[in-house]
Order: sequence, then C-alpha cells, then structure tokens
Amino acid sequence: MDNKLKPYVILNAAMTLDGKIATHTGSSEISGKEDLIRVHKLRRECDAIMVGINTVLIDNPRLTIHKIKADKSENPTRIVVDSKARTPPNSRILNKEAPTIIAISKNAPKERIRKLSQKAKIITTGNKKVNLKKLMAELKKMGIKKLMLEGGSTLNFSMLKEGLVDEVRVAIAPMIVGGVKAKTLVGGQGIPYMKDAIKLQLKKYHTLGKDLILEYKVLKAQK
Repeated sequence: MDNKLKPYVILNAAMTLDGKIATHTGSSEISGKEDLIRVHKLRRECDAIMVGINTVLIDNPRLTIHKIKADKSENPTRIVVDSKARTPPNSRILNKEAPTIIAISKNAPKERIRKLSQKAKIITTGNKKVNLKKLMAELKKMGIKKLMLEGGSTLNFSMLKEGLVDEVRVAIAPMIVGGVKAKTLVGGQGIPYMKDAIKLQLKKYHTLGKDLILEYKVLKAQK
C-alpha cells in the first residue's frame, strides 16, 4: 500500500533473545530503563500509537508519554484494533490524557459500540474483522502521518502480512524465558514457507544499557 494512502508505520517492540514479548503468564517487563526512554521519545515523534485488543485486555496500558518530560498535548492519539468492541469502558486507554480511536468491524455488538462511543471515536471497517488497509487509509485522511505499532503479536503479523509496516525496531534484552505458549514478536497464522518470509534490511544497530537495539527497513514484496 502506497505511503501516500497510509501513515508511515514503525513496528516497535522489546523481546527476549528467544523472541518472546511476554511469558506464558503475560508478564512483559523486558525493556531496561534506557530503552523505555527510547520508546517514549519515539512515541513523542509519532502522531498515533496502535495496539490490538489483547494488549488492552492483558496489559491495560495508558499509551501516553510518561517516562520523559512532555506536555500533555504531545501525547499521540491511541488506536485499538478491536473487531468485536471488547475494550472495557474503564480501560486506562480511554482516560482523558489523550484522544482514543477504537477500530471495530460491522459485526461488533451495538450496545458495546454505544458505550465506547461515549469515550472514544469509533471507526468501522470490515465485516467480521477490521480491514486494516481501509483503517490505515482512514487514519491518513484524519492527518495521522506517522504511526507507532506496539503489538501484540497477532496484530504485528496481520500488519506485516498486509504490507502495512515500513520499519521494525526491536530491543533485544539479554534474557531467555522459553515457553511454547509465551507470546513471540509475531504470531498469527504465520507464513508457511521461508521463501515467502517478509524480508528486512538492517538499517542500524547499537547497544543501549543492557539491550541491543536493531532497526530494519521492511522490503516491499515485488508484484
């Protein structure tokens, strides 16, 4: 999808050396303090931050800038991809610290939509699942030029598969947790053959505290 029609998307995450973004219990305290500062500086550079509904249900994040000094007006718009409108009305992501958009499908229950519409802007695309390409187009029309994707693993895969991610930035922490049920950086259905893997090009790398930061450009598939 042409960047003229969508925001520039940066997938950012912290993971363990074995590729986990959370343990099987949902624990996800991976980044060192230096990396947290890096992440919040990146948040300040972006117009919006996007997460999937599972991240909201498990972590109940604020998705604001609070690890560095910043004015409230610098908080990016928060976006939740939530096909069935399952975002709890008391979620921290619906507080008044920053505007919030809930992206839902046409199949979402009307009563849930009604409650959420009192605290957030609702964007409807797709029948049973949110149509991510149409969502990106809507966000661009709203003036969102740079978007930070903070997962989780299912949404990461869907965005990559649809060719909607421009960069991948990861902090690799010096730890291993294992676990068949522990969430990896990218989940979802997965790509069946290595020849069809999403290709990346390393842009830069550096150490930050105890972590290793890698930045990649996503190479667009040739049509």
